[in-house]
Amino acid sequence: MLRVVLAEDAVLLRAGLVEVLSRVGHEVVAAVGDATELARAVDADRPDVVITDVRMPPGFRDEGLRAALDLRRRHPGLPVLVLSQYVATAYATQLFGGGGADAGGLGYLLKDRVGEVSEFLDALDRVAAGQTVIDPEVIRVLLGSSDKPLLRLTPREREVLAVMAEGLNNQSIARRLTITEASVVKHASNIFMKLDLDPTEGNRRVLAVLAHLRGQ
Repeated sequence: MLRVVLAEDAVLLRAGLVEVLSRVGHEVVAAVGDATELARAVDADRPDVVITDVRMPPGFRDEGLRAALDLRRRHPGLPVLVLSQYVATAYATQLFGGGGADAGGLGYLLKDRVGEVSEFLDALDRVAAGQTVIDPEVIRVLLGSSDKPLLRLTPREREVLAVMAEGLNNQSIARRLTITEASVVKHASNIFMKLDLDPTEGNRRVLAVLAHLRGQ
């Protein structure tokens, strides 16, 4: 069971998420509709994980994501799963590339691309466990906006990097790209060598890759 603080301004979606989470045994300790209440709820209840939308009152711009950044600074290691209708590039870069992003789980999912409730719940569990879960479209946008470091990589290595950044293990990467696990290991080794990253960092390698690509 996870203790969850949920921030979503759309009333029906918020109620639906509360129902889904409660049905599988999680406790929603607070379900709020704006970034200010989100901060208060986290400070008061110290949840196991936070789920937040990006666009929140009063400006309906990036209030939720900025609140997540602030919460990560004030509560290092706090797992945060961001749900969004779009990729907020600048703030997503900050979320994954700095401000204590080397500790605690992080996730960024696009609402329209979550096809099954089970996918959402699996992502939440992985984030709460300290892993990184990133929508492939978010990866595509982030990687595409910083081409210079990627010039060192082959097209296949870029494909492996993009899937790797979703938090998948070597077996899953191999299955996704229809290659052998040995090939994944070889490509991953080349990626870390070319980007001057330590290949022994485990799941945190995802954050290191994104941070490096964005120059954080």
